[in-house]
Order: sequence, then structure tokens, then C-alpha cells
Amino acid sequence: MQRQVSAELDRTGEVIDELGALFAGAGFELALVGGPVRDAMLGRPHNDLDFTTSARPDATEALLRQWIAGTKGSGLWDMGRDFGTIGARRGAWQVEVTTYRSEHYDPTSRKPAVDFGDTLAGDLGRRDFTINAMAVRLPGREVVDLYGGVVDLATGVLRTPGTPEASFSDDPLRMMRAARFAAQLGFDVAPEVQAAMTAMADRIAIISAERVRDELVKLICAPYPRRGLTLLVDTGLADRVLPELPALRLERDEHHRHKDVYEHTLTVLEQSIALEERLGLDEPDFVSRFAALMHDVGKPRTRRFVEGGAVTFHHHDVVGAKITRKRMQALKFSNAETDAVCQLVEQHLRFHGYGDGDWTDAAVRRYVRDAGEQLERLHILTRADCTTRNRRKAERLARTYDELEARIAVLAEEEELAALRPALDGNRIMELLGLPPGREVGEAYRFLMELRLDEGVLSEAEAEERLRAWWAERP
Repeated sequence: MQRQVSAELDRTGEVIDELGALFAGAGFELALVGGPVRDAMLGRPHNDLDFTTSARPDATEALLRQWIAGTKGSGLWDMGRDFGTIGARRGAWQVEVTTYRSEHYDPTSRKPAVDFGDTLAGDLGRRDFTINAMAVRLPGREVVDLYGGVVDLATGVLRTPGTPEASFSDDPLRMMRAARFAAQLGFDVAPEVQAAMTAMADRIAIISAERVRDELVKLICAPYPRRGLTLLVDTGLADRVLPELPALRLERDEHHRHKDVYEHTLTVLEQSIALEERLGLDEPDFVSRFAALMHDVGKPRTRRFVEGGAVTFHHHDVVGAKITRKRMQALKFSNAETDAVCQLVEQHLRFHGYGDGDWTDAAVRRYVRDAGEQLERLHILTRADCTTRNRRKAERLARTYDELEARIAVLAEEEELAALRPALDGNRIMELLGLPPGREVGEAYRFLMELRLDEGVLSEAEAEERLRAWWAERP
């Protein structure tokens, strides 16, 4: 770990040494702090660096202006000035420098009252976890670890510098951050930390929906989301921020006729992540992951026991989409993200509605039309939703879906499925039928669209003939 730290400090030397000398020359202390120090010890280099300093914001701004002066691709911002933070960018490097803090909180308030501190030790003591409470003094590169962060990092444990009760009372969002770091780093949470999270879960109510949402997104997009989600459920925090998840822990019927929906959901999430490369993205895809997490949330509300002990969940896809929309709106997600996730939840059973794979061309076209821009994500969710231990059944489902994707590919090449539309547009319909804009034009367009879905590509002349015949037969 020491070798990794030295290598990372050498790599960032052009920034940290220069800034250290600049601040020291002006009579101020400066230290690299928090995430960059933690990640350096984990061998995870990055170009966004956080510093803490004895300088007040005005002095910090003046020094950073000197640092970026005359450099192309540079800039400075001060949106965090009220919290003591000034940011700057120079070339590939981005830095944020924050005055030593000594925050205090009103127990009923969502926002901290910030007091500037005078010492590095005081600043480190107010941080969320020991692994984030380490620093490197500059320009001498002296590692400062007052709370055992190095040991906790080596053993993979999340602890707080002081008591977790005091830490979470100050900022309840730190409980969500504990789950997020567990998901990002694959760490365990110390027993006393988990106990405090459980006892204080109600405190999360004073945190804004936006801040909770942002932590939840980071958790779900982390490498080990099951760890973080399990922690949220086990501590009761999920009951406050994502109650649909713990609600999936349905009571098993006496004959065990249905799966454990909660464990199934976490497995679907992990299998969805494994298929994410199909999207060709450079980063985790929140939409496909959250759709996997929410795809069965309609089951608790739709569960019915029928004659013979069987269990049904009729229409849980439609009900689940409505539940998902309500939750995402409460968490202040964008309309675009909400629409995408809800569409996937509502359509995740569509594949199974076509029986044993005997798909007509019309059925394939409708599947593609209904999925629209979410088709690739729907492929991922549908495949991930197979968690059966019956190897023969799993292979049959995978083979059937392979055949569906092959059919889609063939039709897509032959018929331009990506841009499904009738041969005639609205203007041509009005011209042929002598109609003004209005409801009847829409009916005619839908008729032609159904023809397109049922029969494939029609020539313009054939579409005109069929349209005239349909119009003549209308009552």
C-alpha cells in the first residue's frame, strides 16, 4: 500500500507539489485529503484532487488564480464558496480546495452551518469515515492518519472517526454513504456503525429527496450494489427511501410454490450488470440497473393464492410500472429517466406473452415498435430475469430469445425496423382523402400503421389503394 501511495503521489507531483509550495509560500497549510488519498492507497489513480487548507476562500481563490494563470484549458469556480470551497481546472487536472471546517448541525435541519476551523486534525475529525479521514501534508508529503484509516482500508471495514451516533446525528446522509461505499469498495460495515444506522434510520427523513437520490444512484451504479442494497434493507433505511425493495421479502407459502422475490430481484440486478456491455457504454447504466431492481415491485400488491396452492401475480408488470413511477417522482428523477425505467418494468414480461417462441413477423414488429429506444435494454432485462436453477429450462429460454433477436435482426435489415412508419404521412393522407387536420387523419394513420405491422413494407401505390378501400368501407 505504501508503494501504491508513493507511485500516485509521484504521478500527481506536478500538481500537489506546486500547490503545496504555493500555499506554503503564502503562509498557509495545505493537504491532499479524503477520496484521493484513499484511492491512492487502493491503487486507483484519478485527476480530480481534493485539498484542505488553513487559507480562507478569498486567499485560496487568489492562489489558484496564480496556479492557472496563462494556462490553456483552465478555469476557476466558486459555487461552493459558502462552504469554503474554491475549484480550479488546469489542463487534465481538476482541484477543489476547501478551508478547514468545523461544522455544526441543527438536528432538525437538512443543511449544515459551516464554521471555518484552524487545524487539520479538527477538519479530519469531522469527516464521515476513517478511510476518508486521511491526509497528505504538502509540500512535504507527510501522511496523516489519526483515526486508523490505513488499517480499516487494509481490512475492508467502514468505521467513523468518532462515534457513529454523533456522526449520523450531524449528517444523516452519511448512513446512505455507508451503504454506497460498501457497494463501491466491497467493504463491510463495522457492527457499531450498522447498529447506529438501524437505530437512527428515521433521521434520514430530514434529508432532501435529491440528496438521497444521488446517493442511491451512486450505490446502484457501483461494482457491488447487492452489498449496499442489503445494508439498506437490513438497517431499515430502505423502508424510508426505497420501501418497494424490502416489500419484496414476501412470506413464503407453505408449499414454497414461488421464488423468494427479494433474492430473485438482487440476482436479476447482478445478471443485468453482467449483460451491460451490450449497450456499448463506457460507464454503468443506471436505467437498466434500476429497471432490474424495480421490475417485480408490483408482485406484493398482485399476489393471489389460487386453488391447489398455486400463486399468481397477474398484471404485476403494469402495477409495478405505476409504483415505480410514483417512487421515482418522489425521489425527483428526471422525466426521461422515469419514463425509460417505467417502460422497461411494464414491458419486462412481453417476451413471455408470445408463448413458446412461435413468433409471427407481425409479433416481432410490434415487439420492436413497443420497445422503441429501449429495445436493447429490454433484451438485457428479459434475459437477466431468468434465474431458474433448472438448467434445461434456462437453456430453452435463452435459445428462444436468441431466435427472437435473430428474427429482429433479419427484419430490421429488410424493413428498417428502427424507423417503423407507414408508407404515407399525414399530409399525403389529407391530400388523398380530402381531409382537414383532425381526428380522422389520425385514424387513417393508425390504420396504415397496423397494416405496416401486420404485413410489412408496402409500396406507396399499394398503401394508397388500401387506404381508399378502408375509407370507402367506413360506416
